[in-house]
Amino acid sequence: MNIAATATAALPNSLSSIASAPSPGSAADAPGPNFAAMVDSALRGVSSAQQNAAMAEQNFATGVPGASLGQAVVSSDRAEIAWNAVVAVRNEAVSAYSSVMNMQF
Repeated sequence: MNIAATATAALPNSLSSIASAPSPGSAADAPGPNFAAMVDSALRGVSSAQQNAAMAEQNFATGVPGASLGQAVVSSDRAEIAWNAVVAVRNEAVSAYSSVMNMQF
């Protein structure tokens, strides 16, 4: 499995661990990564996938031995899927924020 596959595969795991995190009042002193660290890790994985896709495309375009069009396309697709996941999470966070801001107390 190449680096792009590992980075793309790690994104859903990072996002699912965010969703399964305990509520703030129940385990405030529990050890483990915080939300900001998980988001940072997921974004770094997406960035890595995008860099790997760019490198695979450049290797194919310049004729590096062993580089194939299939590798370039798969790396590019993995980076696109990871980016789409980030955008979807961002959209959900903005929607949740808007809902909270529209609540009347």
